Amino acid sequence: MPPRRNHRLSRLLRALLSGAALAACARQAPPPPAAPAATTLPAVRYEAHLAAGGIPPGGALLHNPHEGDAAVARSGELLFAAMNCDGCHGGGGSGWVGPNLADGRWRYGGADAEVFYSIYYGRPKGMPAFGGALGIEGVWTLVTYIRSLPRPADLPTESWGSK
Repeated sequence: MPPRRNHRLSRLLRALLSGAALAACARQAPPPPAAPAATTLPAVRYEAHLAAGGIPPGGALLHNPHEGDAAVARSGELLFAAMNCDGCHGGGGSGWVGPNLADGRWRYGGADAEVFYSIYYGRPKGMPAFGGALGIEGVWTLVTYIRSLPRPADLPTESWGSK
């Protein structure tokens, strides 16, 4: 091979290797998978559900991190109004189109985890899911507010026969 041709081949080879090296450097490793954080919603074990074979599926029991916190309940009241919850549940959760949230009677369970589940995932026949809009922290703030509501002295639908 003539020297001029070797020189061209050598330059071409160097250029290809340099390009390959740059391309390899330009690639970024994919980000590591996110570790489960506090924002990841755990599964909820709902005791009233029937489990196949009598073995309940795994799930975490949810615990309200703000239980009894008056400051969080006050911010939950603002969030309740801002998210237009009072449009269905009435001012102060007293009930309107949606059920009363203060009377202690619950269709899907009134424990903190069950109320959380209802707000986060929604319920059939009218309760939309707000978990995507509020996130876990926002839902717990609403749960804390709802649980802080005083029970009315006179329940509007109480049975007359029980007195």
